[in-house]
Amino acid sequence: MRRYIRALVLCTVFAVFSGLYVYSKLLYSDVPVGGNGPKRVLVPGGGRRGAVDKTGPQNTHWYNRYIMRQRGQVEAGGGGLQSRPEPPMHLAVVACGERLEETLTMIKSAVLFSIKRLYLHIFSEDQLHASFMEALESWPGFVRSKFNYTVYSISFPSENAAEWKKLFKPCASQRLFLPLILKDVDSIVYVDSDILFLQPVDRLWAFLSQFNSSQLAAMAPEHEEPRIAWYNRFARHPFYGRTGINSGVMLMNMTRMRSMFFKNDMTSVGLRWEELLMPLLQKYKLNITWGDQDLLNIIFHHNPECLLEFPCQWNYRPDHCIYGSNCASAEEDGVYILHGNRGVYHDHKQPAFRAVYEAIRKYPFGADPVTSLLDPLEEELLKTTHTYCGKSHPLFTKRLAHSLANINRKPSRGR
Repeated sequence: MRRYIRALVLCTVFAVFSGLYVYSKLLYSDVPVGGNGPKRVLVPGGGRRGAVDKTGPQNTHWYNRYIMRQRGQVEAGGGGLQSRPEPPMHLAVVACGERLEETLTMIKSAVLFSIKRLYLHIFSEDQLHASFMEALESWPGFVRSKFNYTVYSISFPSENAAEWKKLFKPCASQRLFLPLILKDVDSIVYVDSDILFLQPVDRLWAFLSQFNSSQLAAMAPEHEEPRIAWYNRFARHPFYGRTGINSGVMLMNMTRMRSMFFKNDMTSVGLRWEELLMPLLQKYKLNITWGDQDLLNIIFHHNPECLLEFPCQWNYRPDHCIYGSNCASAEEDGVYILHGNRGVYHDHKQPAFRAVYEAIRKYPFGADPVTSLLDPLEEELLKTTHTYCGKSHPLFTKRLAHSLANINRKPSRGR
């Protein structure tokens, strides 16, 4: 009997000490309890920087560099998974033909002045993909840290691809299909390749917060002065407002665009965006001059409540000064976005526009923005005063000078 009691005591003592040992191991181990403690940081795999849509980068070198940058951004936040970066602003552009340098200069202006991070969606012909990636990856690290990008192939609905591609200018109508291609993007700024930002994209992005419950896009008028406007004098189709709209700068809430049923003059019921485009082209293709811009004018003629109209200073073109200044908002506050349509960056018809383009194109990242950009530009603009647009040259530098001053005030980054 005593042997059984002794065995029971020994087993009890052994069990107690075993429990204490296990408890001490749990107490001093690194295993998180209740979700606290060290965690693994997961690097997102979608939307690879420098990737080509669908197929992804063929060279793993690009992918590895993307991973390192993404990890660096997460670590820099100091909070692991709990520190989420602010969502970027999305900027889209379409580039076909001889538009590589012009598009890169536009991107340069956007990145140079922007405050929040950008995500660039670059749609281009396949032969330009490598050139875009090589150019953007060659920019200094402190510049590259301000944006990510994806390069996409040009794509239209297969049954009508040829018809869409040749509409107005090669690939220009690609912008109509952004809501259908970028299905995971809520809102985006679309710009033509001949756009130059003279102040942060953030200011344009802020218009999204001004949308009322029915508005889903924002554009500027085609003209301010009806006596010289095109649409009200020559258009053979419906158009928006008094003078139409220009689609060179277009802010879109694409979530709303995808869910909206648009009124139209073809059916008695509303049509979704993807249902509307081809019937509209078939009905009006013999009556439109400016391609996809005309189609947008027709759509918003029938749905004016869906459009926010922003002032002409956000899409300032030669039409606003070629016959004398006729953009009141620019006269008051300066030009916010310069639109060099009709190729004026590359000929001598509007030397003031060309001067701004060349100044931004030649500006070396990291150089003093006043002595290397603003001062040379103002000197060149003084040579253009023999033209009406040249006479308005203070409008071209008013907001630019303010933007450059903000660059100087930003904390310096290592290069």
